[in-house]
Amino acid sequence: MTTKSSRGKRSGSRGNRREDKPVDLSHLPVAKNEEYEAEIIGIGHNGEGVGRVDGFTLFIPGALPGERVLVKILKLKKQYGYGKLLKVLEASSERVNASCEIYDKCGGCQLQHLDYEAQIRWKRQFVVDNLERIGKLKVAGQDEADDSDASKDGIVVYPTLGMEDPWRYRNKAQVPIGEEQGGLVGGFYAQGSHRIVDMDKCLIQHEDNDEVITKIKEIGNRLGITAYNEETHAGLLRHVVIKVGFTTGEMMVVLITNGSRIPNQEQWIEEIREALPKVVSICHNVNKERTNVIFGAETRVIWGQEHIYDYIGDVKFAISARSFYQVNPIQTEVLYRKALEYAALSGDEVVVDAYCGIGTISLFLAQHASKVYGVEIVPEAIADATRNAELNEITNVSFDVGAAEDVFPKWYDAGVRADVVVVDPPRKGCDEALIESILAMRPKRVVYVSCSASTLARDLRMLEDGGYVTKVVQPVDMFPHTVHVEAVVLLVRREV
Repeated sequence: MTTKSSRGKRSGSRGNRREDKPVDLSHLPVAKNEEYEAEIIGIGHNGEGVGRVDGFTLFIPGALPGERVLVKILKLKKQYGYGKLLKVLEASSERVNASCEIYDKCGGCQLQHLDYEAQIRWKRQFVVDNLERIGKLKVAGQDEADDSDASKDGIVVYPTLGMEDPWRYRNKAQVPIGEEQGGLVGGFYAQGSHRIVDMDKCLIQHEDNDEVITKIKEIGNRLGITAYNEETHAGLLRHVVIKVGFTTGEMMVVLITNGSRIPNQEQWIEEIREALPKVVSICHNVNKERTNVIFGAETRVIWGQEHIYDYIGDVKFAISARSFYQVNPIQTEVLYRKALEYAALSGDEVVVDAYCGIGTISLFLAQHASKVYGVEIVPEAIADATRNAELNEITNVSFDVGAAEDVFPKWYDAGVRADVVVVDPPRKGCDEALIESILAMRPKRVVYVSCSASTLARDLRMLEDGGYVTKVVQPVDMFPHTVHVEAVVLLVRREV
C-alpha cells in the first residue's frame, strides 16, 4: 500500500519538480576542503572516529577516542560532516600498527588500528548503547556485570567473549575477480567502491584460502580466462568462493561465471587438483545477471564431492556450495554453548528454532531437549538440515520450509507448545509478525542470537512490551578487527 502510494506521488509530480534549494552551510564552524584540529570522543557504528570541532560533529575513519588529529573536511551536512585523517597529533594509548599491508585500502576490517582488548570493550559498549538508545532498556552498570543478581538493577551485559588468537578465523572467502594490465586480480572491493584491491594474503582468512586464490589466478591467467566486467557485462569469471573445514581440512572451490561453459574445464580441474590437494570439491555456479548478487540460480558439481564436512563441537555438518555456515567455527561453538546455557534444557523441553538454516543450533540443542522444531524459508537449507540430522543420527528434530511467522501458528494449531524459542535472524532482525507469533506461543524462555545490535534492541523492546523480561546479554566477538558483534540474549516470561 505504502509503496504504491509513494510511486503515485512521484509519478504525479514528474515534470513539476522544483530543484532542491542548496543548503546554507555558511554558519558552520568548518568549511569543505579546509583543515582543522579535531578532538576524538568516540567510535561510530562503522568504526570511524567521532570528533568535534567547536562542537560540530565529524566522522573521521582511522581516528580513535582520546586522540587529537588534523583532519580535512570532505563533506558537510547541517549537523555533521565527514573528514579525512591527515595526521595524528596526539595518539591514543590503545592505537596499534595494523598488521595487514593493505588495511588502509581494503575496507574489509575497520578496527585493526585499535588494540584487540580495546576492540572487545568497545563492542560491549556498542551493544549497551543500542539497548539504551533504541530499546529504551535499563542496563546494569559494568561493575555489576559479573554479579548474577544484578538483573534487578537492569539488564546484565557481560564483557565480550573475544578470541585468544583473533586472526585467521574465517572459513569462507568470496573473492571478486577483475583484470589489470591483462592479468587476473582477486581480492576485496576497496571501501565504498567496486574497485578490486588485489591481494596475496588476508590475515583474517584461513591460510589455505589465500593459497587457493593465488593458484586460481595463476591457473586462470595461464588458460587465458577473462574476468567479468560489471560495466560492459563481458568476460567470464566473476567470483571465486572457497570454503574450508577447520576440523577436517577439506576444501571446496566454487567458480562463478558469466556463462554456462568454462573453457578448458577439464584442464582447470586437473590443474586445481594438482596444485591444491586439499580441495575435494569443485563446483560451477552460473550467474548471467547484471547484479551485485554473487551467486546465480544454477550450481553443479564438476568434480569431487557435493559437500565438505566440518564440526561444531561434536556435531558434524555437511556444507554445500550454497549452504549458510557460520564463518568463524571457533567462536560459533562459544556462541552456541552460551545459547545452550541460556536455554537451560533438562531433557524434557520442546524447543522451536526460528531461522534454523542448515540446522546448526537445532542439532546442538537437540542433544539436550525432548524435541526440536526448526523452520527456515530457504528450501535448500532445510534439505541440508535434514541431511545433517541424519548424518549425526539425531532423530528428535523436525524441519519445515517457510517463513517462521507463517509456520509458527500452524505448529501451534497442531498442538506444539514450545518451552523455549530460539531466534537467530538475519541483520534486519525478526519480522514483527514473528514476534507476535512468539508472544502467542508464550514460551517460558526466549534465546535471541543477534548479529545486529540495533535490530536486537528494537526486537527486545517489543518482546518486553509483550510480557518478557530481558535478563542477560552476552556479546561474542565473531569477527575480530571488524565493527561486527554478535550477542546471545536470555529473556524469560514475566510470570515465570
